[in-house]
Amino acid sequence: MTLTDSKPALLALEDGRTFRGRSWGAEGETCGEMVFNTSMSGYQEVLTDPSYAGQIVCMTYPLIGNYGVNNADAESARPWVEGFVVREASRVASNWRAEETLDAYLKRWKIVAIEGLDTRSLVRHIRDKGAMRACLSTIDLDEASLVEKAKNSPPMENRELASVVTCKEIYEVRAEGEERFHVVCYDFGVKMNSLRELARMGCRVTVVPANTPAAEVLALKPDGIYLSNGPGDPASMTKVVEEVRSVANTGVPTFGICFGHQLLGRAFGGATYKLQFGHRGGNQPVKDLQKGSVEITSHNHGFAVKADTLPEEIEVTHINLNDNCVEGMRHRRLPIISVQYHPEAAPGPHDAQHHFKRFIELMERR
Repeated sequence: MTLTDSKPALLALEDGRTFRGRSWGAEGETCGEMVFNTSMSGYQEVLTDPSYAGQIVCMTYPLIGNYGVNNADAESARPWVEGFVVREASRVASNWRAEETLDAYLKRWKIVAIEGLDTRSLVRHIRDKGAMRACLSTIDLDEASLVEKAKNSPPMENRELASVVTCKEIYEVRAEGEERFHVVCYDFGVKMNSLRELARMGCRVTVVPANTPAAEVLALKPDGIYLSNGPGDPASMTKVVEEVRSVANTGVPTFGICFGHQLLGRAFGGATYKLQFGHRGGNQPVKDLQKGSVEITSHNHGFAVKADTLPEEIEVTHINLNDNCVEGMRHRRLPIISVQYHPEAAPGPHDAQHHFKRFIELMERR
């Protein structure tokens, strides 16, 4: 199928801006927060990252789908995006690892997608006005109607989504080689590569649902606690924050990333806030304030920890060089570290991979 053969599609933002294009992937209608990702590759990892639940994602790289999809690169069992927006969708999968075209994959999972629109204009609009609600449809092509649907869709502020993406039952990932440590992972939307990285370093990982009480986690006698990435507003997780505080105060080495980092910030009395358009992509520069070095890192978050609300016992260790927001913290007394970004980044970059080693060192010292 070519671009001219496909059906028309319409993307409408809540502020009244609309974009017309052509349908690919599944037909239908969907609403979500409109965000963009600046990665040049890794579209399958984006689609299957549970942190994108509730969001329609626009890829800034102009050609998407050219190397197809495969089971090995999935970060979870299914795609979580509400919709997908690209400049040009490749119907050809030209890679020896490809098992399916992206178009067929989106159709199979009923993900509504649009191509052929001016993604540069869309991204510039979001950068100027901020991430906002949107509606994408191949059914309703009336602009006023679709704008109204976008306005009536749920906002991301105070939206709880971890319960949607978390595992339903406890499961275990074996350590590769000799088992050195037992880590309990709170699953707020964990990516598979996080579990792989921990397993490679000799950790047996017990993955528990997001609402697991602290007492049940501690009864598993972990050597360390891993707080995963995930979707939604951390301010909506009041009860989970209490459980995280209870676990962290026991002195069990704890490592939080992304959503887990935000929950730790709130657990110790800090506040979180919504970024204008978030950080999503594989090219975010982060400065290590202790070493003075800079890491190019992978991000996917729309909320951040507010630095001036953190207590004295929490030290900011990393900042984003684009907007100076908090990218890393550590507790001055307890064995607790966190980073806002993704040290397990797949397909890359891998500058931040060493943070898993920091976590291992905390467990070694204990």
